[in-house]
Amino acid sequence: MIDEYIYKNHKKLRYGYTTGTCAAAAAKAATRMLLTGQRLSSVCIDTPKGISVTLSLSDIALNNTTAVCAVQKDAGDDADCTDKIRIYATVRYCAGDEIVIEGGTGIGRVTRTGLEQPVGSAAINSVPRAMIQKEVLFELAAAGYEGGLEVVISAPEGVEIAKKTFNPRLGIEGGISILGTSGIVEPMSERAIVDTIRLELRQRKALGYETLLLTPGNYGQKFALETWGLDLDAGVKCSNFIGETLDIVLELGFSRVLLIGHIGKLIKVAAGVMNTHSNMADARLETLSACALLAGADADTARGILNCTTTDDALQILTDCRLLEAAMKIAMEKILAHMRRRVGAVQEIQVQAIQIDAVLFSNVHGVLAMSENAEAFIRQIILKRTVFSE
Repeated sequence: MIDEYIYKNHKKLRYGYTTGTCAAAAAKAATRMLLTGQRLSSVCIDTPKGISVTLSLSDIALNNTTAVCAVQKDAGDDADCTDKIRIYATVRYCAGDEIVIEGGTGIGRVTRTGLEQPVGSAAINSVPRAMIQKEVLFELAAAGYEGGLEVVISAPEGVEIAKKTFNPRLGIEGGISILGTSGIVEPMSERAIVDTIRLELRQRKALGYETLLLTPGNYGQKFALETWGLDLDAGVKCSNFIGETLDIVLELGFSRVLLIGHIGKLIKVAAGVMNTHSNMADARLETLSACALLAGADADTARGILNCTTTDDALQILTDCRLLEAAMKIAMEKILAHMRRRVGAVQEIQVQAIQIDAVLFSNVHGVLAMSENAEAFIRQIILKRTVFSE
């Protein structure tokens, strides 16, 4: 357990450690046990974040040619489906003088291009691989051993747990990935989500896609499927991270983006809010009220919208006073302006202009507004079946 904490939303939350840290620690311990013949109960490693962790070992097996041990992951106070999973390292002598790092049972295999590791490789990312290499080399030097070792990382529970992750969608089959850039899990980490979005976008780019269909979440996926028959399973969810997703889209050089989003999310973008999580900002009713005023609503109508509980209630007020279409047109103009400004804010890495389009909808009222070229874009997607979404 790590005795390190962070305060978020007035709560004291404990850090955890990644599957990469578990793998490196298990590899270090198994290497030392193989080279010394001595069993260990725990092992200490330094993470890339600079935090040292001492981790307990379990399921130890040791003979003259092979050492095996496991480290149980502790995700701290982060919601993580790999929490408490056991990561094993099996270390054995091999010919030559290299350290060979491989994946065993429960570690996924890469089947598509665009991911960090090449097709056919075990899904052990570069930072965990470097951590494993470093810790094993340290033990080799300490023991004065100059021969080769094979290190196999496995996670028997990973076969089932992987079904709860993005791995099947990304083309990583058969298990989980060994991940982590800092070695430490930060509670309620947004960075992990953005990294997953980046990974999916990189994969689409590697497959040759130049256009993207994005939605913040499941509402957009369902609406696009039911309204236009768009199958978005191969697409990219941007979640609440609309701004950061646009940054990545620009960085990777996509040429066209269509964002399909529910009014409850995208109306915040009309106010320039690019992280739409409720903990960051909630300008929904204020923005709808401003759009209503610009569309010709009176003060009583604006006050009525401000007193609403949901965006659908506010839309009903706009419908009753026959201002829904005008107000939604204004909202769409503002959404597009902020999105287009975002992709123009880092011109130094922009390779080509990005065409930005959007669709704004509600479950009650259907399509509320579409940018000028959105409908043509959707027809193109249906015709060519080049779908990227959610």
